[in-house]
Amino acid sequence: MKLKIRDLDNKEVGYIDLADEVFGLPVRNDILARVINWQLAKRRAGTHKAKGISDISGTTKKPYKQKGTGRARQGSLRSPQFRGGAVIFGPVVRSHEFGLQKKVRKLGLKTALSAKQAEGKLVVIDAAKVTAPKTKELRERFDKLGWGSVLIIDGAVDAGFAKAARNLPRVDLLPSVGANVYDILRRDTLVLTREAVEQLEARLK
Repeated sequence: MKLKIRDLDNKEVGYIDLADEVFGLPVRNDILARVINWQLAKRRAGTHKAKGISDISGTTKKPYKQKGTGRARQGSLRSPQFRGGAVIFGPVVRSHEFGLQKKVRKLGLKTALSAKQAEGKLVVIDAAKVTAPKTKELRERFDKLGWGSVLIIDGAVDAGFAKAARNLPRVDLLPSVGANVYDILRRDTLVLTREAVEQLEARLK
């Protein structure tokens, strides 16, 4: 499929052929959900912890004798029914990571790119570079282009462009090797440079 190439001044500078096997797949929400859940699970720190009975400071003495008091029998004041006692089956420090096949991860990335293309929210630009790293000037350009929530993927991120864009809210910038399903779908518009398209097609074909 053919797509217009624009520059940051919103002028047409040519056309590019997008590979159908990368940008023209049917949208599968099940694949996208699997990859996003896998990504978010990997990001979790897993440092949650509640104290079990062995972690509670306190005496190991039986609170009162077993029989003759008229009360329920108790073996420890550190038990969960007492104030300050343990938590039973509480969270423990662990990894939430789980495995996902490479072919599913690859299909998820191609499906995310295809979904943006199908929605008409995929934009290809000639290059993501600015003459001067000025945030105000870049914001004005983005406003003219209608980019409020945008992810920009470049082959190799230009330092000046990254400096100008880093303080803009809801604007993300990634190299093509860092392209991932979660970041693509969390922003409304996906912007690819010509170099990023070539690298993604070489990687995903």
